[in-house]
Amino acid sequence: MLVCVLCTKSSAQHTYNLNNNPKLDLYQDSLVILSEATFAAKDDLTRFEKNAQFVKKLVTALKINGSFKYNFDSLKRVSVLKSPDNSFRIITWFVPTDEGTYRYYGSIQMATTNGSLNLIPLTDGTATSTDANAITSGKNWLGARYYEMIPVIVNGKQPYFILLGWKGNDQKTTKKVIEVLSFDKNEAIFGKNIFEAVKNGALKNRVVFEYNKLNSMTLTVDSKTNMIVFDHLTPYDPKMINNFEYYGSDLSFDGYKLTWGKLALVEDVELKNDPSPNDDFYGKPVKASTLIIKSIH
Repeated sequence: MLVCVLCTKSSAQHTYNLNNNPKLDLYQDSLVILSEATFAAKDDLTRFEKNAQFVKKLVTALKINGSFKYNFDSLKRVSVLKSPDNSFRIITWFVPTDEGTYRYYGSIQMATTNGSLNLIPLTDGTATSTDANAITSGKNWLGARYYEMIPVIVNGKQPYFILLGWKGNDQKTTKKVIEVLSFDKNEAIFGKNIFEAVKNGALKNRVVFEYNKLNSMTLTVDSKTNMIVFDHLTPYDPKMINNFEYYGSDLSFDGYKLTWGKLALVEDVELKNDPSPNDDFYGKPVKASTLIIKSIH
């Protein structure tokens, strides 16, 4: 049996018990100011200067012993997703540019037994990437702002984590992604050959959706169907196939279901209630809730 488990309970144990929250509260206040100043900036130069100050102060805050337990929940523009087993958390955000594009920033903070910092930086390689299906590391990460995490355990093997993310693209289109995160010797690995792109077709390492910037798109976990569900995107005009500026939802839904080690595509999913869309997600990250997805035999 293949089982995908998403839960709020933690199994990891940590020996440190330091209360540095007052100090971290002060850092968070400064980080909020810098984050808002970044988005209020009128030009790229000022925007990226403010973001560089934000990065420096965030790393300093994370160096404070026991910072892993601090939620940073006042940072509304930053997504902080902690794994349900409490082994790591991934911190992601974006900065818009004057050209209407976006740059992505992030780090993975690993839990440590003594509360010291173990950080894996993520460097956005979107601008230089030539293959959206490539397996990447944190050094050439295909950046996104993640808002939902789904841990997967297959037959008791080392787990991997499915991430749902918003990835603004340019002045014409927006993207959303289904990414896979795993670890190998303290190295972050992004992508895994488990996605069925078309029914009974070849598998892909990740899924990238692209659609008209003025539209919105649902991409979320639906507990009633036990699937990752998403809007079916089609061009407004059949002549515009692969011209994603003209793509939007046709009001139907497809989904991915974990089946025999792969995420099998399920077309025309019937949803009893409207899903939570997390459309063009800018707010507070979605918190994990109890969900068990079982494969079919």
